[in-house]
Amino acid sequence: MRKRVVILGSTGSIGTSALMVARQIPDRMEIVGLAAGTRVAELEEQAQEFGVDHLCIADASKKAPLSGPGRRVYSGEDGLTDLIEATRPDLVLVAIVGVAGLRPTLAAIELGCDIAVASKEILVMAGEVVMNAARKKGVAILPVDSEHNAIFQCLEGHKGSPEDVSRLIITASGGPFRTLPKEQLINVQVEDALKHPTWEMGQKITIDSATLFNKGLEMIEARWLFEIPMARIDVVVHPQSIVHSMVEFIDGSILAQLSTTDMCFPIQYAVVWPERLANKLKPLDFPSLGKLEFEAPRVDDFPAINLARQAGERGGTLPAVLNAANEVANEAFRNRSLSFPGIWEVVEETMARVEHVDSQELEVVVAADLDARRVAEQIFASK
Repeated sequence: MRKRVVILGSTGSIGTSALMVARQIPDRMEIVGLAAGTRVAELEEQAQEFGVDHLCIADASKKAPLSGPGRRVYSGEDGLTDLIEATRPDLVLVAIVGVAGLRPTLAAIELGCDIAVASKEILVMAGEVVMNAARKKGVAILPVDSEHNAIFQCLEGHKGSPEDVSRLIITASGGPFRTLPKEQLINVQVEDALKHPTWEMGQKITIDSATLFNKGLEMIEARWLFEIPMARIDVVVHPQSIVHSMVEFIDGSILAQLSTTDMCFPIQYAVVWPERLANKLKPLDFPSLGKLEFEAPRVDDFPAINLARQAGERGGTLPAVLNAANEVANEAFRNRSLSFPGIWEVVEETMARVEHVDSQELEVVVAADLDARRVAEQIFASK
């Protein structure tokens, strides 16, 4: 079956990978809507290539260059929802960094669209709300992150209950500072942190990978996606990034998903699920790999994982607070206003200072997000 797809975040790394998949499987994937942040020229080029007449740009002042005969151009967060309502796709790929994708995701679920989620912030902030809405409408939430897609594949075909799962094991490359002594982390510069050893990604997520906040957020996301308590979710460092994640069952058996480091693999799987489809992506050549290494993360030196575990176990608004504080601190570091270790310090202090509410109702979560951003900005300004 050919699926009609809307891509939110089409000019980012995930969005461009999704379009690569669309080029390879045009008989299975039709692009009917595209949304971008500020890259008007790239969005126009994509629209022309794929014949897309429904577009959304974040800044309303940039709509004019995209206008044309038969075109409908939307803007802002409301525009994302309007785009989905106008196109009524089978699948919405949410690849927007931050919280902007939350309301459009819920709107798409309400319309009965399946969701391919690459923006982990959505489930970190409001995992309970999103998953409950999806269950109510009978739509699928399909993970596109390589780690969660790997777990999803490992669990496919398992006929038992979640209690049969002993652990979810999320793999991490360890980032560019995996072996850097703790006392040298204070000297880390933005250029250093953006040199990811295995993946090419946007700046925000690349910094998250360097601090290991990316793994922390993935732990919380996995908790909601797979209904597994935080205590049964672990992280292991795997520098080669070939094993994308693993599932350990109560009988001691472990299933793993392996592939070369190419986001087209999980994106294609999400698009054609529950089927599989042949492609021209590079297969693994085991003899050339040499060896696969695994080691424990340095949680004392890189405290993001412990902070995320604390937030995930406490629940309520604390994951949203952690996520918001990290976004503020991450941006401050990229703007050279905060040291690299200062990212962890700002997040930890914000989590301690923002009032906790034991609820994941949408408006409560949004309010907590705004409060956390305000507090985090005050904290990093004082540093």
